[in-house]
Amino acid sequence: MRIHSILTKKHLLAIGLGLAVVGCQSQPTIEESVTAVKSNSSGVVETIHGVEVADPYRYLEVESEQTHKWVSEQQNAGHAYLANIDNKQAIVDRITELWNYEKISAPFEKGDNTFYYRNDGLQAQSVLYVKSGDGKARVVLDPNSLSDDGTVALSGLSVSDDGKTLAYGISKSGSDWQAWHFIDVATGKKLADELDWIKFSSAVWNHDNTGVYYARYDAPEGGNALADVNFNQKVYFHKIGTAQSDDILVYERPQNKDWGFGIEVSEKGDYLLLYISQGTDSRNRFFYKSLLDSQAQVVELIPNLEAEYNFIGNDDSVFYFKTDYNAPNGKVIAVDINNSSKDNWKTIVPELEDPISNIAIVNDHIVVSYLHDVLGKLTIYNMNGDKRQDVTLPGKGKIAGPYGKRSKDYFYYVFNSYVQPQTTYKFDFKTGESTIYSKPEVSFNPSDYTSEQVFYTSKDGTKVPMMISYKKGMKKDGQNPTLLYAYGGFAISMTPRFSPANIAWMDMGGVYAVPNLRGGAEYGESWHQAGMFDKKQNVFDDYYAAAEYLIDEDYTNSSKLGAYGRSNGGLLMGATLTQRPELFAAVLPAVGVLDMLRFQKFTIGWAWTSEYGSADNAEQFPALYAYSPYHNVKAQAYPATMVMTADHDDRVVPLHSFKFGAMMQEKQQGDAPVIMRIESKAGHGAGKPTSMKIDEFADIYSFLWHNFGLAIPAKIAD
Repeated sequence: MRIHSILTKKHLLAIGLGLAVVGCQSQPTIEESVTAVKSNSSGVVETIHGVEVADPYRYLEVESEQTHKWVSEQQNAGHAYLANIDNKQAIVDRITELWNYEKISAPFEKGDNTFYYRNDGLQAQSVLYVKSGDGKARVVLDPNSLSDDGTVALSGLSVSDDGKTLAYGISKSGSDWQAWHFIDVATGKKLADELDWIKFSSAVWNHDNTGVYYARYDAPEGGNALADVNFNQKVYFHKIGTAQSDDILVYERPQNKDWGFGIEVSEKGDYLLLYISQGTDSRNRFFYKSLLDSQAQVVELIPNLEAEYNFIGNDDSVFYFKTDYNAPNGKVIAVDINNSSKDNWKTIVPELEDPISNIAIVNDHIVVSYLHDVLGKLTIYNMNGDKRQDVTLPGKGKIAGPYGKRSKDYFYYVFNSYVQPQTTYKFDFKTGESTIYSKPEVSFNPSDYTSEQVFYTSKDGTKVPMMISYKKGMKKDGQNPTLLYAYGGFAISMTPRFSPANIAWMDMGGVYAVPNLRGGAEYGESWHQAGMFDKKQNVFDDYYAAAEYLIDEDYTNSSKLGAYGRSNGGLLMGATLTQRPELFAAVLPAVGVLDMLRFQKFTIGWAWTSEYGSADNAEQFPALYAYSPYHNVKAQAYPATMVMTADHDDRVVPLHSFKFGAMMQEKQQGDAPVIMRIESKAGHGAGKPTSMKIDEFADIYSFLWHNFGLAIPAKIAD
């Protein structure tokens, strides 16, 4: 079973606390000003396409004693700053109280076994359970036993069709590198098999349960597994009980080093399916190989990079795809691989005004999750495309799923919103209705909070939606502490998502706002493309317009408005600091892409050129240089800034944050602090243990609250 979502493989590609203080003690007071360690002879000035470009902190890209000293100073001073904020523990206590509830995932079935994740509340990582035919649940895999501090995380999972063998990937300290292992489900015994040097791939079982297909890279040759560039992914088959060195090479494209491979086996086990990606481009090629003929070769069914093609199932030689070919919002088509010219393609579910989010074939029906103005909508069609019904949802929020099999007469989906915890529902085709499968008990009353959707106008006249959440009783007096979180890129939709930490922010009296900027897929591929390449400025302008709306409508004012974004959203924060610093009291760029001229030179950064462009391209260089945060920092007053990164981030390597933070500290002319929060044994964010998540949110909220000029109460009540 595969869940078909716009969050496909391309989105997998998308050290402690600190800041350096010159001339101060190792434990500076919270009000002391901060300046950067000055650049020296290691500074670089290079000519790019005829333009002289300064890179004074290039030395921070290199593993050296100088870099380690700089990082250590940053950590010590940043930790001291945050530790000296009065009553921060009250935030930790309230988030912990809210976080401490049982979390159960939607189940999935393999053979006679039903699997699900459970977290009893504050466990570092969720635990995988299985229910056999007797209905008794037992632990199959507890990731918390893999390390003492919870920094070894489960990064992937695949169960054989008979439900008897579990393949699982683990990641250490948040790295994208995975090692895959195997467990006998009945006995819990770990098998000897181990697969290494895997990134951006799962392990996919063949139909007779004897082995898995997977994609891997060669071991890095440069000696730095966290920074070396990743090219030439290859597809292998591993037979259980053999060494990885004996694995069979199934497919490679040495002449196309930037091709990546998503792998699937059809539900009946008759075809191996290959999604051929190039970086984070939303388009993909599609190849297949018959598994019924041992001599079969890989067939290039869709050889051109022209659109997205997402396989959702097949009836023998008829393949069903979700695609945006001539349909930016998505449609469902049928392609007979024996007669596959485009003239013979048949549209099953046509494109609608609402873009498709997720899709699956269950009970010989096509179940489609749409986004209607960012909010979830679930519709069921017959296999010929006739609409059966819309599923009645419990409110306005986000749908995850559907999760189900073609052979079953039910499916699961998960519903939540910014003020409603994730609840799993089971839809029954016999009754046409949903019932609650699992509902959490959280230490707050959802009816005490509200989440409203507004539409505002961006700089060029585009209407942009935004969700604004807060505790009921809030007054629009322009004085409310407000956090504006956003992303805006890679066709990733910012749909409502429950977080206990956000409830704690609202309990403090805060407003939590999330605009749906261009660059996402909230309105399909056209919305995405409106924020790509030289149109990236649209994303930034949409964000500034959101801030202005919150101010104009008296939710808040600039002295109590905070900006926060991660990864591509960290780039947004860097642009915010360099383009519109007057709008915010505090800005938090987290694990951000901040050097837009060199991002393509590290790990998987080259993959993002399909979203941003590349400074190596003379035509694309000017736009990147114009907004690259690191290159646009100038001497002026900036709002309070906390640059956040982690020592094991091999997605957006920490050097981005190091260089940008150093430059900000050097150029800051105002009194507001510019600090860095550099986590140890952590990565881009995935797999972070619960305690580290709580600490991170507490540092974010306390940093904002302090720099809004507000005192944190000794106790935060619900």
